[in-house]
Amino acid sequence: MHLDHPVTMPHRHTYSAEPQRTDGSRRAFRVGLGGPVGSGKTATVAALCRTLRDELSLAVVTNDIYTREDAEFLLREAVLPPERITAVETGACPHTAIRDDISANLEAVEHFDETLDPLDLVLIESGGDNLTATFSKGLVDVQIFVIDVSSGDDIPRKGGPGITTADLLVVNKTDLAPHVGADLATMAADAERQRGDLPVVFTSLTSDDGIREIADWITGHLTRWRAKAAA
Repeated sequence: MHLDHPVTMPHRHTYSAEPQRTDGSRRAFRVGLGGPVGSGKTATVAALCRTLRDELSLAVVTNDIYTREDAEFLLREAVLPPERITAVETGACPHTAIRDDISANLEAVEHFDETLDPLDLVLIESGGDNLTATFSKGLVDVQIFVIDVSSGDDIPRKGGPGITTADLLVVNKTDLAPHVGADLATMAADAERQRGDLPVVFTSLTSDDGIREIADWITGHLTRWRAKAAA
């Protein structure tokens, strides 16, 4: 169980992640998941693990400011074996560890690459943040931003880098829309205006197939990434 991962912040990383490790072998595909507190990031990670664990070798890195709550939740739910889940305590704004200085997260994913080889996929969950949260390209290959309808149907309209630039926007908890007065059509139209051709998934993780579209999106990107790395 890797819950004592130290946080070190020696310098800023701005380079793009390379598909090969230092020995020339292929590293795992890395997916970052960000979004506000309570939007359903950890539930999304848990559902992805349950859906993909029989077809892919995967691991999870969670980020919290002062606790290890998200990693401990995943461990209690037994979504993966304990050696495939680790926690980073950022000790500061989540932006710091996923975008500005990725040292602790990068060390964690590289440790997984070394100890769980062969490894297909690493999910990196940010601590709960605001609409400006983005991941460094030196840490992840693609990023997903999760919002939920209970926060208001004006959230897509507010924009911010998380909403406008994430490779996939997930609008979660659609089952709550009638109860909180959220207009899903308005959210869809606003998201399209903010994102252009970038994809948006509306879902409820309480439904049996609520994670399927997100899982398929990830595996599609993984397949293309592998093909590009092999070319």
